[in-house]
Amino acid sequence: MNYTEINKRYSDLAETTCCLSCGGAVNHSEAKSNEVCVDLGSGRGTDVIRLAEIVGSGGYVYGIDISEGMIKKSVDTSKRLGISNVEFIHSTLEKINLKSNKADLVISNCTINHSSDKQAVWNEIFRILKPGGRFTISDIYSIKRILMNIKTIPLPLRNVGQDLLQEMNIWNIFKTQDSLRSTLLKNQNLMKKAKFSLPVGP
Repeated sequence: MNYTEINKRYSDLAETTCCLSCGGAVNHSEAKSNEVCVDLGSGRGTDVIRLAEIVGSGGYVYGIDISEGMIKKSVDTSKRLGISNVEFIHSTLEKINLKSNKADLVISNCTINHSSDKQAVWNEIFRILKPGGRFTISDIYSIKRILMNIKTIPLPLRNVGQDLLQEMNIWNIFKTQDSLRSTLLKNQNLMKKAKFSLPVGP
C-alpha cells in the first residue's frame, strides 16, 4: 500500500463531489445512543457526522483516515455544523491511533480493500473494540487477478460501464456462488486469526 499515492489521490478528491463509498455500512450499523463509534476510512466525514447525530451528546465518534486532505475537510465541516462529539484522526488502518477496548461499534465503507495487510487491519478492529463490540463492513474484493491496465488507473473508477466490469471479471466473480463462498471463507479466516468468535456455519 503506497500511502503517499493514497494520500495525494484522496486529498485531491476531498473538495470534489466524487462518490467514494460502497454498500452504505452506516445504514446497517444500528448505532445506539451513548455509544462510541469508529469509522475506518472516514473520508469527508459524512458517516461520522451521521453517527454523531445518532449516538447523541453522550456518545462519541472517531473518524480514521490516511488522507490529510480528507481529515481537514472533515474537521472544517464538523466545526461549521457545530458538531462537538467527533474527532478525526490521521492514521493508517494497520496501526490505528486509538486505545484498546475503545469502541462499541466499528464501521468501514470501501476502505479495507486498499490495505496490503488485511490481517493487520482485522487485528486492529478486534483490538479497539470493547468486549461484545460489533462491526459493520462494506467493501469490494476480487479473488481473481485484476488486469494491470485496470489496477493502475490513478483515480477511483467513475461511471464504470458494463464492458469494463466484464473485462475486470467482476460479473463472473459475483455471479459464481463458489467464488462468493471462497471470498467469505478467506475473510472469515482473517477474522478468526484476529480472535473474533464467529458463528458456526457453512
